[in-house]
Amino acid sequence: MKLEKRDYDAVVVGSGPNGIAAAILMQQKGLSVLLLEGKDEIGGGLRSAELTLPGFKHDICSAIHPLAAASPFFKNLPLAQFGLNYIYPDIDAAHPLDNGTAAVLKGSVADTARLLGNDEHRYSELMSWVTEAWPQIDSDVLGPLHFPKHPFTMAGFGLKALPPATFLTQKFKTTEARALLAGMAAHSMQPLTYTATSAIALVLMAAGHLKGWPIPKGGSHSIANALAAYFTSIGGKIETGVYVRSLDQLPSAHAVLFDISPKQLLQIAGHKLSAIYKWQLERYRYGMGVYKIDWALDDAIPFVAEGCRRAGTVHIGNTFEEIRASEQQTWDGIHPEKPFVLLAQQSLYDDSRAPAGKHTAWAYCHVPNGSTKNMTGAIESQIERFAPGFKERILAKHTMDTAQMEEYNPNYIGGDINGGVIDIRQLFTRPALRYSPYKTSADGIYLCSASTPPGGGVHGMCGYWSAKKALKDVFNISVDSL
Repeated sequence: MKLEKRDYDAVVVGSGPNGIAAAILMQQKGLSVLLLEGKDEIGGGLRSAELTLPGFKHDICSAIHPLAAASPFFKNLPLAQFGLNYIYPDIDAAHPLDNGTAAVLKGSVADTARLLGNDEHRYSELMSWVTEAWPQIDSDVLGPLHFPKHPFTMAGFGLKALPPATFLTQKFKTTEARALLAGMAAHSMQPLTYTATSAIALVLMAAGHLKGWPIPKGGSHSIANALAAYFTSIGGKIETGVYVRSLDQLPSAHAVLFDISPKQLLQIAGHKLSAIYKWQLERYRYGMGVYKIDWALDDAIPFVAEGCRRAGTVHIGNTFEEIRASEQQTWDGIHPEKPFVLLAQQSLYDDSRAPAGKHTAWAYCHVPNGSTKNMTGAIESQIERFAPGFKERILAKHTMDTAQMEEYNPNYIGGDINGGVIDIRQLFTRPALRYSPYKTSADGIYLCSASTPPGGGVHGMCGYWSAKKALKDVFNISVDSL
């Protein structure tokens, strides 16, 4: 069937990694695509700026990008040709303990396992299987619920990934191994007793062993800029400073894909949606928020543990038991005195981030959704606990509570950077229980944000799957599996 002429074949609203990914796939298939961004700069969570002092460049949202490097879609794009240069730290992630030691995630399974004492064999057995299986299941894990390409391998992964992190850690005996797993699982932003929190840990560790946890040279905006440059090189068009509040603002198109939250979709297109679909979106659940700090430092953070001094990412929370308690308190609406802190040290490996001899640091902790409590003291005390003298090296700081995070990026409802709770109830059915989570109840309108599978993270897969669905539905164009 021949489609009538429109201003564009497709319009994508929102230029976060998922929005750009959706726009790229549709443009690759020969369509005319317009990408709209409400801010003056593209990128969504992929932006960088001098937040503290001149010459100190900070990542405003995302900082370290294991899923960007491991993304089944991004890895097929020629992003290096468009200026993206990944830097790989000596140690992907470190987890300090009160005794002055640290568990570390290294590039190989063997090197990581070797430092886990009596758990060497257990870790090696678990992660060797996951890393060997990952190339067969990556697009299925990072996608909607569907029949997998390798069902038996996927089932094997499910047996390991679906239990809660508390169950997974029971297999390990050492404080180091249990703490390492807890720090990884806490990226799920939910209690570690919840089903499928093990999946987050396994995916992040596998990404580290296979692709590393890289730092984009120059800042996270380098990823967005490379994606945008590639998109325009194949004929795509980008307009910034266009904040969409109504469908009437959009040029005519056969398909519109929104890289926004369900809350925003209701505001923009609610009158086009069915009653039951609106009912589901109104009940969509958002999770923990984040409180974030950026520092300009006179010198590198003086961690006691050597592994932390060489790591791009540091998980600060001490033992598994302490992290479990902290995340449960936050989920219950309590601000823990000793929060779990995720910290990045980009300037250790990227000298473009700070003046010569100086450094930056980036960190956040989880807080109850919508919290405006100042967590600066709690976060800095946690860092000082494992790096005595840290506070003396602070030259300046910049903080963002959940309200400021949402103001910066309206997709972060209540400070939730994952686009909604990623628990078993919303893992595959986000944002609503439908045959396709990407297609709304209105013809030609699709959702492609982190509020669709597989959820938060800089991987572009929400955009890829949404565009794939729109291409098939509207344009009768099939896309080969990744």
